[in-house]
Amino acid sequence: MKTEEKPIPVNRIKAVLAEKQITAKQLCLAVGKNETTISRWCNNKIQPSVTQLQEIAHYLDVDVRELLCSTK
Repeated sequence: MKTEEKPIPVNRIKAVLAEKQITAKQLCLAVGKNETTISRWCNNKIQPSVTQLQEIAHYLDVDVRELLCSTK
């Protein structure tokens, strides 16, 4: 019997948005990306570039490392 492996999340954007009580729509407007792109980032379908991660971290007022692994 084959078991389906769940992909390991690469980023924590969705979790940090929830912690900060910021919507994907707000992030979309802040970083100039469309909602589909933000959704794909949040669901780890695609990954933002390092530059984009820096922009997101700046907007969310967190260290960029917090977007990759929990530092708490």
